[in-house]
Amino acid sequence: MSNLVAELNSLDFSVYIGGPLQAAVQAQNAASMAQVNFIQSVGFEDGASATDPKKLRYVDFNYKKSVPNPNYDPDPTKATVPGNTKFDDKEVEIRVPFLTMLSIPSIRIEEMTIDFNAKLTSTETKSVSSEFAASAELGINYKIVNFKASASYKRTSVTGSNVEKTYNLGVHVRAVNDELPAGLDRILTMLEDSIASVNA
Repeated sequence: MSNLVAELNSLDFSVYIGGPLQAAVQAQNAASMAQVNFIQSVGFEDGASATDPKKLRYVDFNYKKSVPNPNYDPDPTKATVPGNTKFDDKEVEIRVPFLTMLSIPSIRIEEMTIDFNAKLTSTETKSVSSEFAASAELGINYKIVNFKASASYKRTSVTGSNVEKTYNLGVHVRAVNDELPAGLDRILTMLEDSIASVNA
């Protein structure tokens, strides 16, 4: 059990938990900068020179619109008079700020769940080995008999422990399309109010 406790104490939870959190903060910051870059690159165009401020990009439309004829005379005897019509077709030009026609990206990380599982399995090991060796020598000479014998026995025992480690890290992130900031929403409202149609 002491080995398992030591292994758990050696885990750097600041990396396993803090790492995904830092990545989420960086992702949120990148999303905010992407929104700013999108507005600058799509909603505005460069001025005539490098020192001129950027200008708001507009989309121009031309279409025909029926408008009441102020010179219309309802007298039936003048019904055949050229130009005496109740409505006239006018060519109308409309200018619309480009930003009001687009969906501005506004991604926000709403929820983040970190699942970290550490599985430690400790196994006790024991190894025992035995060695036995023997030798004998017999020498016979006249009236002399020599006999030598030797034997040895060795027993070795090794005890240890082995810890198997399995780590699983799961990060679940839920991002939503956030509401526009209050300042940007007011600017877009002002731009919508600036949409104007001009009779050509």
